[in-house]
Amino acid sequence: MIGVGIIGCGKIAQVRHVPEYMENSEVCLKGFFDKNYERSTQLAERYGGRAYKTYEELLADSEIEAVSICVANSAHAEITIAALKAGKHVLCEKPMATNLQDCEAMVEVAKENGKYLMIDQNQRLAKAHVMAKQMLENGIIGKVVTFRTTFGHGGPETWSVDPGKNTWFFDRKNAVMGAMADLGIHKTDLIQYLLSQTVMETTAKLLTLDKRGSDGKLIGVDDNAFCIYKMSDGCVGTMTASWTYYGAEDNSTILYGTKGIMKIYDDPKHSIIVISEDGTRSEYDVEAIQTNDNQTNSGIINLFVSSILEQREPEISGESVLTAMRAVFASIESSEKGCSIQL
Repeated sequence: MIGVGIIGCGKIAQVRHVPEYMENSEVCLKGFFDKNYERSTQLAERYGGRAYKTYEELLADSEIEAVSICVANSAHAEITIAALKAGKHVLCEKPMATNLQDCEAMVEVAKENGKYLMIDQNQRLAKAHVMAKQMLENGIIGKVVTFRTTFGHGGPETWSVDPGKNTWFFDRKNAVMGAMADLGIHKTDLIQYLLSQTVMETTAKLLTLDKRGSDGKLIGVDDNAFCIYKMSDGCVGTMTASWTYYGAEDNSTILYGTKGIMKIYDDPKHSIIVISEDGTRSEYDVEAIQTNDNQTNSGIINLFVSSILEQREPEISGESVLTAMRAVFASIESSEKGCSIQL
């Protein structure tokens, strides 16, 4: 039985981490910390365990072997490094950190302390993505030449324990980055996973087009990101992240190969559609992808727990996410400088 602590008791903890830990018979929730002590107390009363007034107190508890870090972006690195040094395995929410130096430091501290660091890049575990990767490796559409991958919805205003225009997602001090880090990191990590390639060059534009805070002024972080990625094997494609899709959520990826086209989560009825070069259409029904309004078990918690029990590096390790984070930071630099950036 693994003793687990939750650091940050907001919505992502409440709707994903805590319920998924509770479903896992190998876990016992031992502790909760949140800057809002009442919030952590409520979770402790509901699920058992203890509420702590500081995260340092939680990390000092010898019965806690692993922690989920579900705080604002700006605190990811600080608390992750502290947890690793305290001898805890860490599952950290995305984005991994707010600068590359911190991301790399997190990976090094995990190695130095012999602990696992996993990042919640859950799109790798979506069943259609797992199936699509295998099909691509088997050459179903030949060599991928171009692609487009998109993640857009109406914004994070409801995806916060304190919903509305004052959400921490819009606060540059806490979030540091906007749609690019919230949604763009998912699709950047995903395209690398699907293609077994890394981003080698990015030409990007990050903009704040529509989102406004409670003061009526445009928010201090990007609400849209548009990137052209050149991959390590030569294919080129686009990655779009948006908080201004005021309608159905779009979480699709389309790959254009030398022998056909693959569409993933592009059709509401079929998870994967493959159109061969002769026009033959094949449909594959796996499971629907999660949306903000339809949360299902992501598989992240089970993967994290099993890696600890089996004493093996988790597939979605901090180190494996570094290349995607480099692409994110390079895209921000590209937008600021108005030029392409080589990684």
